[in-house]
Amino acid sequence: MPNAPLDRYGAVTHEVINQPLELADYNLFGGDIALKEAITREGAEWAVNELTDFGARIGAAAYLELGALANRHQPEFDSHDRYGRRIDLVSFHPSYHRLMQTSIEEGLHSSPWTDPRQGAHVARAARFYLHSQVEAGHGCPITMTFAAAPCLKLQPDLAKDWLPKITSRVYDPRNVPVDQKMGVTIGMAMTEKQGGSDVRANTTRAIPFGAGGPGQDYELVGHKFFVSAPMCDAFLVLAQAPGGLSCFLVPRWRPDGSKNPLQVLRLKKKMGNVSNASSETELRGALGWMVGQEGRGVATIIEMVAMTRFDCMIGSSSGMRMAVSQAIDHCRQRAAFGKMLIDQPIMQNVLADLALEAEAATVLTMRIARALDDRATDQEAHILRIGTAIGKYWICKRSPGVACEAMECTGGLGVMEDGPMPRLFRESPVNAIWEGSGNVQCLDVLRAMSRTPETLDAYFAEVSGAKGGNAALDRHIDALRQEMSSQRMGAAGDFEFCARDLVDRLATGLQASLLVRHAPAAVADAFCASRLEARGAHQYGALPQRVDFRSIIERARPR
Repeated sequence: MPNAPLDRYGAVTHEVINQPLELADYNLFGGDIALKEAITREGAEWAVNELTDFGARIGAAAYLELGALANRHQPEFDSHDRYGRRIDLVSFHPSYHRLMQTSIEEGLHSSPWTDPRQGAHVARAARFYLHSQVEAGHGCPITMTFAAAPCLKLQPDLAKDWLPKITSRVYDPRNVPVDQKMGVTIGMAMTEKQGGSDVRANTTRAIPFGAGGPGQDYELVGHKFFVSAPMCDAFLVLAQAPGGLSCFLVPRWRPDGSKNPLQVLRLKKKMGNVSNASSETELRGALGWMVGQEGRGVATIIEMVAMTRFDCMIGSSSGMRMAVSQAIDHCRQRAAFGKMLIDQPIMQNVLADLALEAEAATVLTMRIARALDDRATDQEAHILRIGTAIGKYWICKRSPGVACEAMECTGGLGVMEDGPMPRLFRESPVNAIWEGSGNVQCLDVLRAMSRTPETLDAYFAEVSGAKGGNAALDRHIDALRQEMSSQRMGAAGDFEFCARDLVDRLATGLQASLLVRHAPAAVADAFCASRLEARGAHQYGALPQRVDFRSIIERARPR
């Protein structure tokens, strides 16, 4: 019957309505007001046009899909080829290589070293922040390669051969000797089963081939329990030399073209960060060259650790931004109980609160990036020293709560594996653990204040820039100052029991001072009212009624 209705037998059950369109084909930079303001404020205004182009390119639907693919198709490991030769090969999906190629070509691993102009670290941090929203796991080898450069500069003879390839913008993933490659990546192998963060408990031995000493070759024997990115071309390794714990550069291939016996046992089965391979590895007489002075391994590698901790801040800030973007975009398209979710007062409170957390993380991260650019001055060096530990602890610690609440905002869709929220959620705890857990960071803050009291003076000088801008912040800072001056940090051990509470307050005070100085009053006042006036655990969605919810949400809305 040609004129019969299409649904004559009920084959079409319903029309899909009241479901959002995917957040894609948008500019990750152009729609991020807080980031754009920070870039200009912190000294990288020259990079705005480049970042705008970059944000549009990686916000395309096809490019965003690379992140999903890289996590869906996880790395695979082969210890030997089919003929029985040892190869230690980690294979990745093409999407992962595409992400790595973009990061390398954009200089996320090297730009402040190759073009050290004012704002170089700020611009690089912004790129890393944007690209991590697409996919976080591939950032691990990028971070380690970036952080290895200042460490290797301590050993000029090694740096002469390695730094040009480390800073090259050529991505070459082949498992071949370094002399066949134009660009290389660097990993790190520090932790062992028995010690974890306590690297001085390491048992891996380094035996000199000759007289030994900086730049000389050693034979390394031992194990490493966590080696991230085992497909890198070389690794900075901590091992016990005759003169104590020392740092070594260990290549995957020996200079003669033979395979260095740095042997992967297995890949880790991780909850998150699954696109990135992490491994257990044994060194069975592996060749390594000493970097820096014998017995000074921690001091040698500490610059690398500081850089990787900063990138943890960037990564967690990035994850928060993407989670909040997804939540706001969903709620502006979805209706319930007669009105759009974004117009429901209780949802407005939640979304605004999440937006505050994400913006506070972003402004603190970019402020520390400027300290990296300006660390030749004492004030900025001290801010960098204490601010990195504070920020790494606080921002990474806040990330899981934001991811969880944002997932809830998207309802049942939030837990579906074909959407972005499960990946964001699984990724959210990683940075709080890697490169030193929360307790390690808090102890590092106490150590900084005890050994270098000027860091605390620099902190108070920084936050005093907002004095008079918000009464709650003024009271918060006065209370902190009084507590610090009455006990001072000469007896830092007295503070260990309350270290987390102390660093919590240092962090929120620093974030609040930045928002009071640089964000709209609606954002700054709401942050201070909820994070400073209301002490204790903060439940998202509990902002006071006087807050300008709509302005805060609109400011955070992805465009």
